[in-house]
Amino acid sequence: MNDAPEIPENPVAFDVRRSGHVAEVTLLGPAKGNAMGPDFWRELPLIFRALDADPEVRAIVLTGSGEHFSYGLDLNAMLPGWADFLAGDAQAGPRMRFLAEIRRMQDSVTAVARCRTPVIAAVSGWCIGGGVDLISAVDVRLASADATFSVREVKVAIVADIGSLQRLATIIGEGHLRELALTGRDIDAARAEKIGLVNDVYPDRDAVLTAARELAGEMAANPPLVVQGIKDVLSVNTEQQVEAGLRYVSAWNAAFLPSKDLGEAVQAFLEKRQPRFTGE
Repeated sequence: MNDAPEIPENPVAFDVRRSGHVAEVTLLGPAKGNAMGPDFWRELPLIFRALDADPEVRAIVLTGSGEHFSYGLDLNAMLPGWADFLAGDAQAGPRMRFLAEIRRMQDSVTAVARCRTPVIAAVSGWCIGGGVDLISAVDVRLASADATFSVREVKVAIVADIGSLQRLATIIGEGHLRELALTGRDIDAARAEKIGLVNDVYPDRDAVLTAARELAGEMAANPPLVVQGIKDVLSVNTEQQVEAGLRYVSAWNAAFLPSKDLGEAVQAFLEKRQPRFTGE
């Protein structure tokens, strides 16, 4: 009996294909800009655990369909499930359920970080919020010249809680991370390369995808157990720190996320206007 995890049949949020020893995972949405709704959070860990368990898969390319990698969290799809928590008088029950929800979403992205198989992200267009959380969990990030990145949660009155604040410091350094997280500003591919968020920048989507596939093929040609060992050794210094940081921010948001500013951010998003924050 084979107990190895399997990729879900007919996934909604992803397309998974293989060529030789390289798997290609493409975000599909289905929301605009490959925004991350319930299907994304459910399917992501299942796919990566299945690929990690497959000895024939020795490298993975992660990319987005269409013009953009991901607009980040699909607020329209996710907000209805959080209504009781976001109410101003949320009690212990809704807060505990929201805490469990944050940790479930964290675990989805952590499945990428814990994958023993090398993962290369090929990023084009927008990579916002949850998109940055996701690419912070991979091994190598490549970008096309039109790529734009943003740790934007501060703009919607949220402390980023899915991994960017825990993983990016070792990738881009604490100073750059603080600047991005505290301003929520957008940075282009050239700045992303300068600070080390991406390794290289290519002219367009086709070029970056070709480069990612070639790099994946180069990694896949190496002895797989040694490659897994390298990832394991490189992760040991940060794994416990990341886990502790994720648990802390999930508890922080479960306690403090509901606010007038968050309500204003959501309303402004729905009305397509600039929010007016009051610090309440």
